Amino acid sequence: MKTDFDIARSYVSAATIFNSEFNTFANISANQAWALFFTAGRDDAALGDNPEVGAFFNNVLIAVVVSVIAGSFFLRSF
Repeated sequence: MKTDFDIARSYVSAATIFNSEFNTFANISANQAWALFFTAGRDDAALGDNPEVGAFFNNVLIAVVVSVIAGSFFLRSF
């Protein structure tokens, strides 16, 4: 069986967070943090430069956590 799948091209590339020009202990924005999360550390510019995108994902995460906590207190079965 022969396959045309090239694993070196798709999975073996180095992550962005391990590059020497990225890893200088500088602060990153919320967009960069969420882009690294969604791309598994491959691309820190995937979400662009708009700071509202990072703030949106932060607010969604906070809303989910608060709703789970509130739901566990108010909607528990007796």
